[in-house]
Amino acid sequence: MSAAQQAAAAAAQAKTSSAHPNATGTKAAAGKRSTTESKRLKEIQARIDEQQKQLKDTQDQVAKNRTDLEGNLNSTRDELNGSIAKTHEELVALSKRGERSYFEFDLAKSKQFQRVGPLTLSLRKADTKHKNYNLEMVVDDNRLSKKNVNLYEPIWIHTENESQPVQVVVNRVAKNAVHGYVSAPKYKPSELAVSSTGPATITPVAEHPQPPDQNPEIPKQPE
Repeated sequence: MSAAQQAAAAAAQAKTSSAHPNATGTKAAAGKRSTTESKRLKEIQARIDEQQKQLKDTQDQVAKNRTDLEGNLNSTRDELNGSIAKTHEELVALSKRGERSYFEFDLAKSKQFQRVGPLTLSLRKADTKHKNYNLEMVVDDNRLSKKNVNLYEPIWIHTENESQPVQVVVNRVAKNAVHGYVSAPKYKPSELAVSSTGPATITPVAEHPQPPDQNPEIPKQPE
């Protein structure tokens, strides 16, 4: 091998030796960056997981608070308005409390009105599939319409002659017919005023509904 060839080989070897540390350093730097990024991703994922957990806990607490609130509202409503009688036996039990008067009714789909207690009612639709109905009423010579009222859903009506609202409840929906009851305050304001000066006469509530007036006077609608 000539001197020139030996010099060239030595130069090539020196170049290779000098390049090898640079490659090793590049790989080390790349590995360090990869470890740092992986650590950052893990930290971000941990924060996301923690936030999702906190969000779920908040949603669960909101749902619990809503359930508790609805339960309290239902309890308060029951205490203020009384229970809903779903059967005749339950209605008799309510009447024995002596707090309100109860009038049971059976309404067939018709344009005719039927007198029930302090109200005059007319059934216009009975939906057995969805368990709701449409009802028209005459209250203090005014016509009122209630549509898509659900089974057991109370209708509260304020009248001129009652100190507390009158309640209408339907507890059975059949084909073109409904069964339910009207609940009214036991005493009128005038009777309460008299009772404050003397003993009141208490009339027992009937165990079974009385035949209603089938031909009440219905106010004519203005033309």
